[in-house]
Amino acid sequence: MEIVGNGFIARNLAGVGERHPHATVLAAGVSSTSVLAESAFAREAALVEEVTRRCRADGRLVVFLSTASHALYGTGDTAMAEDVELLPTSPYGRQKLRLEHIVAASGAPWLVLRVSHATGRWQRPHQLLPALVEQVRSGSVRVYQGAHRDLIDAADLTRAVDGLLAGDVANEVVNVASGRPLPIQAVIHGIEKRLGLSARHEIVDGPRSITRVSVEKLCALLPEMRSVTDAGYLDRMLDRYVPYY
Repeated sequence: MEIVGNGFIARNLAGVGERHPHATVLAAGVSSTSVLAESAFAREAALVEEVTRRCRADGRLVVFLSTASHALYGTGDTAMAEDVELLPTSPYGRQKLRLEHIVAASGAPWLVLRVSHATGRWQRPHQLLPALVEQVRSGSVRVYQGAHRDLIDAADLTRAVDGLLAGDVANEVVNVASGRPLPIQAVIHGIEKRLGLSARHEIVDGPRSITRVSVEKLCALLPEMRSVTDAGYLDRMLDRYVPYY
């Protein structure tokens, strides 16, 4: 497997890097929903176009890591499947949908994975879990009222990529998420419990923010991935990664 990118997801995918020599995984580009700069979006689009052209010429499968966040799916209590009509309202969401279309129209075999908030080893300090661990350790945490996140272990994302490629899944869009968006407060309380600390919570007003995505297609293709929907999934992730950070 060729991996384009050097971020924490790329480093996790390196664990199966010797498998699937027919595939190129695009694990690079804009990764934050807060990015607004057209120059960053243009660089990302140029990279996607260059990689898909090369994959078409070489007959390689291109795997594009898109987003299953609110930026693409919006907010609400309906579990969003991959085939719903999308009208993203943020620049980041519009960019990811545009890139999905470029990949699908490239002429190369393709696979689009819409990934929720991945968590795991080698994350940067500003990313969600390491940032929350550091805030709890500092004694003060800023919490946006009503904020929810669907967390997926980067190890499970790697497992999904490995399984889908082994099953020769192509020309499909697949959500890779837990399907269980959780209040940020639940994540913070879990971190406090594991650190034996109690931080001061600064509550910031904001609208209820929750995005539900369906993982039925993922679990139909890879039944073993049903484990990510377990009620104890967050606890397992926090047990694994809070000590790491």
